[in-house]
Amino acid sequence: MSSSQTLPILDPPSSSTTGNATWSSAISATPALRAFVARLTDSTRRAFNRRRPWYELIDRTAFSKPESLTDATSRIRKNFNYFRVNYMTLLTAVIAFSLISHPFSLLTIVSLLGAWLFLYLFRPSDQPVVIGGRTFSDREMLGILLLLTIFVVFLTSVGSLLMSAALIGLGIVCVHGAFRDPEDLFLDDQDMAGAGLFSSFSGAATSAAVADVMARV
Repeated sequence: MSSSQTLPILDPPSSSTTGNATWSSAISATPALRAFVARLTDSTRRAFNRRRPWYELIDRTAFSKPESLTDATSRIRKNFNYFRVNYMTLLTAVIAFSLISHPFSLLTIVSLLGAWLFLYLFRPSDQPVVIGGRTFSDREMLGILLLLTIFVVFLTSVGSLLMSAALIGLGIVCVHGAFRDPEDLFLDDQDMAGAGLFSSFSGAATSAAVADVMARV
């Protein structure tokens, strides 16, 4: 008498598991995106290692009124060289707070950045964009994204919100730099040469993206 054998039954993958796998495969399929994220993370980490202690930024004993406009300008330049990362963190926080206070603008910016990243900058060249059965070339996608960016920045409230937040942040930085006496601050050679957050991001963090864009043009 033969005994029946029980075959193992595998549960079908859930939609969330399938979605995560698809997302992971999409990320792993774009080496430029992975390189960009890795370099951006490394540049951010190295930049924040140069952040000055916040108590130096708000030391009340170091504040004094500048003697003249020239003195205020000199103070702003010296303080910016010293507190560069702190100032950029403050400016980013002001812009982020403005976007969080306006969810629609935040969603619009995130959607626009996502479109640039996944539809043009880091999309594999062998995977064309197909919308409504029509295939769009790289030049067509570039034109569409440029027009969309111009519309979002100049014809909606998003552009004015970003500009207002940036001006507020720059105003805070300039006022602090003008009234913070930099006599007790010591700048090394890298600070005087201007090395720091801007050079880190403009150099290592974006080279992968620039190379990918130049290959498409």
